[in-house]
Amino acid sequence: MRICGIGASCSNATSCPKKFSVAANGPADYALFHNGELIAIVEAKKVSVGAQNVLEQAQRYARGLTDSPFDFSGYRVPFIYSTNGERIYFQDLRQHQSRSREIKQFHTPNALREMLARDESNARTWLAAHPISHPLLRPYQRKAIANVEDALAQGHRKMLVAMATGTGKTLTAIALLHRLLEAGLARRVLFLVDRRALAAQAVTAFSKFETAPGLKFNQTYEVYSQRFRREDLEEEQFDPQVLPTAYLTSPNASNTFVYISTIQRMRINLFGYPDNVAWGQEEEEADAGQLDIPIHAFDLIIADECHRGYTSSEASKWREVLEHFDAVKVGLTATPASHTLAFFERVVARYEYDRAVREGYLVDYEAIVIQSEIAMRGTFLREGDAVTYQDRETGQMSFDFMEDERELPALELQTEWAAPDHDRKVVQELGKYLREQEQQRGIFPKTLIFAENDLPHVSHADRLVNLLRDEFGRGDAFVKKITGSPSVDRPLQRIREFRNRPETGIVVTVDMLSTGVDIPALENIVFLRPIQSRILFEQMMGRGTRRCDEIGKTKFYVFDAVGALNYFANASAFTTDPPDKPTRKIAQVIDAIYNNVDRAYNVRVLIRRLQRIAKDISGEGRDEFNPFIPDGDISAFARDLPTAIETDWAATMRVLRDAEFQRLLNEYKRAKRIFTIAEAQKILSHRAM
Repeated sequence: MRICGIGASCSNATSCPKKFSVAANGPADYALFHNGELIAIVEAKKVSVGAQNVLEQAQRYARGLTDSPFDFSGYRVPFIYSTNGERIYFQDLRQHQSRSREIKQFHTPNALREMLARDESNARTWLAAHPISHPLLRPYQRKAIANVEDALAQGHRKMLVAMATGTGKTLTAIALLHRLLEAGLARRVLFLVDRRALAAQAVTAFSKFETAPGLKFNQTYEVYSQRFRREDLEEEQFDPQVLPTAYLTSPNASNTFVYISTIQRMRINLFGYPDNVAWGQEEEEADAGQLDIPIHAFDLIIADECHRGYTSSEASKWREVLEHFDAVKVGLTATPASHTLAFFERVVARYEYDRAVREGYLVDYEAIVIQSEIAMRGTFLREGDAVTYQDRETGQMSFDFMEDERELPALELQTEWAAPDHDRKVVQELGKYLREQEQQRGIFPKTLIFAENDLPHVSHADRLVNLLRDEFGRGDAFVKKITGSPSVDRPLQRIREFRNRPETGIVVTVDMLSTGVDIPALENIVFLRPIQSRILFEQMMGRGTRRCDEIGKTKFYVFDAVGALNYFANASAFTTDPPDKPTRKIAQVIDAIYNNVDRAYNVRVLIRRLQRIAKDISGEGRDEFNPFIPDGDISAFARDLPTAIETDWAATMRVLRDAEFQRLLNEYKRAKRIFTIAEAQKILSHRAM
């Protein structure tokens, strides 16, 4: 590309490949020529001048050009830039009502040529002509895809899709990508995650998505990822290919692909290995290195679980990665926060947890509080009390007696001090519930426990693992620790085994499984660490919301030993009866609705209980509801209950308050549960003769 000044003040006018004049509107600072053709004007100002508003000056010059083959509604050049030496703004003048945007670098000549050759109107025509009809998509997923496509048609380049955990954000994103790739609106796609476990999960999801009957996504398009061990992925998983370096450093308009990467790896590629490796997963990205990646390497970025890391304190680590690329950016999250919204600018689709439960796509939960004075109030040591001191660096223990009184505050439990007897009693109490569940269901319920930390020598996670192994006596394989600690061998394989195999019943983690990891059979979540982040709390709760029809899961249990449910009672999508009170009877909930006591809340509670019944009732039980509900369809009744209450209050309340109806809600006939045993099969042997 050739760069030169143009207009009346141009000293190189005679040597230009083709002479242009803007004398009527004044001289521009720079022009960008490619193959003898003027394709961009650049207006440059000093640092003290705001760069964005200067684009209007560049627009004036673009209108005053003569002898240009281009004419876009009066603009005689397709692209303009403005800069003050520190910030760069760009505008594509070909687009009607186009919006300017800040970019990190000037585009390369190839990038501008590629943009000039791309006709997005044909892509939008294709999208309009092809309805969103993939058979796996639910109505709200189709709506989310349609909303993203509408936002793209309006020229938006940042948008957020907020869908409750377990409602299929990844499936929605893959279906969206399939349509955009087919239409030609996207070619080079970055699917960005923040953990290797989520990258492995995404690789599996792409390999299972059918673009046509019998044809998988990775068979239709090139799909690349970072390196994985075979055991990190599902057994039937295809062998993911590693992205060729040239795809990043020398983007080619002829390449169409999806690259699944952790944001940590991409940051190393862009900015080099950080000085402080404690930030994240850089040690797992040892094969990554800094590369010269232009801003147009991707034209679309899907940022999965984008609530994480997009805070002002982590801007240098996270936002720089997204801001480097001049691409459309779509964020996916279950828990939108103010800093997430500030970056992605607009929510184009929402599907909340309450609605998903009401419509039967997610399951509700039941809270069980394990009271603990120590966890709530700390403890007080008196003179002469026996204590043990442990060296944090060596693990060496020494025994002593208190020489004076000392208060140990609850906020420092597990970080500064520990009470082994407290953990032991919590584990024993938890054991009673889990054994009762196993007896009732015939299988041990998969249980996830959140510990405070996994620090060397003083690991709360390690203490819990040992106590749980003692409590259940079923060997090391039954209770596992899955954290990011170097002491955990192949954590991705451990996650996969916990998801798919019955040998592991209990997993202790800190935060490695708090976000995104999909384990539908999980039936119990245990809080043994204080939580003060609403986003983290909702993500942790979201591990249990997924349906699992294979095991007849109709709800999950939350065991709270740290007061988390009380803390977030009025600040979260997850609402429950106050945990220090007995669970109300369903008749009490209906009575509260009738008396207009916190009606919206109690309607949500009733809907969740009705959906539980709908998942657990037998056909005969549904027949008994026929006099009250059309076809005994309790799920549809629950889904439509808010509308029915608003539009036909009297008739709806007559049904809800009917004594026989309330009796059936408590004494309905459950579906019979069966347990299948596969007897030993004969093995037929054929010997070649």
